[in-house]
Amino acid sequence: MMDLSQVQLAEEFFSSEEKERIREAVVRAEKGSSGEIATMVVWASDRYREAEALGALLLAALVAVVVAVAFRHVTIWSYIPLVCLLFYPVLLLLRRFPRLKLSFAGANRVAEAVRERALVAFYQQGLYRTKEETGILVFISLLERKVWILGDRGINRKIPPGQWQSLVDELTRGLREGTAADSLCRVISRCGDELARHFPRQSDDLNELPDEIIVS
Repeated sequence: MMDLSQVQLAEEFFSSEEKERIREAVVRAEKGSSGEIATMVVWASDRYREAEALGALLLAALVAVVVAVAFRHVTIWSYIPLVCLLFYPVLLLLRRFPRLKLSFAGANRVAEAVRERALVAFYQQGLYRTKEETGILVFISLLERKVWILGDRGINRKIPPGQWQSLVDELTRGLREGTAADSLCRVISRCGDELARHFPRQSDDLNELPDEIIVS
């Protein structure tokens, strides 16, 4: 569970003007199909507590070695207490600069954390409740700079999940290059084009999901 400061970081990632552009992009994308597009941004997909502990231990041990060598007094009786003394300051450093701890989490662990958080968000936000099972979630996790695009069962029956990869790559690149809002709007538009081909809009179609970007 993320704390309030992390929710605020996610809330402030896009400006008010960018949020309105994103909302308008969703409205335009949904006009041509019965699909429902939701966008969501979170600060982080996990706390990575095991990475914090591992990183703090390894960095404390490294600093302790440097200090011991510098003072030319390397013994087990001085080294271990020094590691213990440094552990909590280093742990606080990793919490202050959370991107540092991702190096100790590992790429597979990070990717799995984002995938699981996106799946949880899909169900928490009720994307599975659309009448034609045509909900789609564009999920952004800021700390990891990763993106997932998830479609409901109706979409997956016609559009293989792997087909979204080029859009994931484009939005991920936008996050890293500082053009996230522009990239997200383009991705939403391309999602709308794809949905319109497979799920043309019906006369009785209703807007079942919020158009505004969801922050959590």
